[in-house]
Amino acid sequence: MTDLDPAAVRAFVAAVDEGQFSHAADVLGITQQAVSKRIAKLESQFEVALFDRGPGGITVTDAGNRLLPYARSLLAVIDEAVAAVRGRPLRVAVLGERQPAMELMRYYLDRNPDCDTEVVLSNLFATSRDAVATGRADAAFARPFGGPRPLPLEIDAAPAYLEPLHLLVGRGHPLAARSTITLAEASAYPAWVPGASVPSEWADYYRNLAEFSGVVVETGDRPEPMDPILRRVAASEHLTTFTGEGFLTPLHPAIRRLRIVDPTPAYPHALLWSRANTHPALPRLIAHFRATYNGDIAPHCWVPDADRALFTG
Repeated sequence: MTDLDPAAVRAFVAAVDEGQFSHAADVLGITQQAVSKRIAKLESQFEVALFDRGPGGITVTDAGNRLLPYARSLLAVIDEAVAAVRGRPLRVAVLGERQPAMELMRYYLDRNPDCDTEVVLSNLFATSRDAVATGRADAAFARPFGGPRPLPLEIDAAPAYLEPLHLLVGRGHPLAARSTITLAEASAYPAWVPGASVPSEWADYYRNLAEFSGVVVETGDRPEPMDPILRRVAASEHLTTFTGEGFLTPLHPAIRRLRIVDPTPAYPHALLWSRANTHPALPRLIAHFRATYNGDIAPHCWVPDADRALFTG
């Protein structure tokens, strides 16, 4: 067997983590065709299929699962060797470009131009928590609690940003003329949140919010981009949806935004990292977000009980 190509191994691990070749391509910054070619090269070398391909996506085979821990170890050794010889960027994972974490990172980098930092984008199908848990990122912005599986014990967290939620309604909605409503008033109308259909820490957050407030959160079968969500809400006289104060919500002329009070539900964004990580730029990043955390708004906010000690204590 010829030597393994690290780029092919990285494509394999990314495809496992992301669940689709297209999402792996986005994470790696290459084309989907390039991902497919790299994985096909590995499969040819091993003379086994690493994925079962079907109309619904990809599934890791038994052979792929046997390879996975060795592939992760190999990449970790390669990354450590590169860092030892010439250093490498600090990798920070965020869920998407519209998320407030992206703006928070821009603010940080503007004030720390000497930091060699790389932002790793995730998506609604793969939480950014996984990037730090698997070592693909040195730090990640995510809610540390909830979700289908707990974080590894070595992952630490610091509160980074409490994001107040706003309610979006169409201009024909009974609440459209309001600028502020209470959470109790919001509970009279169903909220369309298809992103919460994915087993994740944000789905857990909306389940907690529904239990606390009485708001009926409707999810459908799969997540949707924000634009079709806004179109559906704009055309409805009863549906609402939530958006974060720091989220870059697309403009829709028929959408009205309402502040929620008494209390204000807030989504808790934390900075996560492994205590075993020795990247020299990590302590500065952690110190920055500890210092800039907007915890002064916490007394007026609702967060799930699991988050309360970290974000309001």
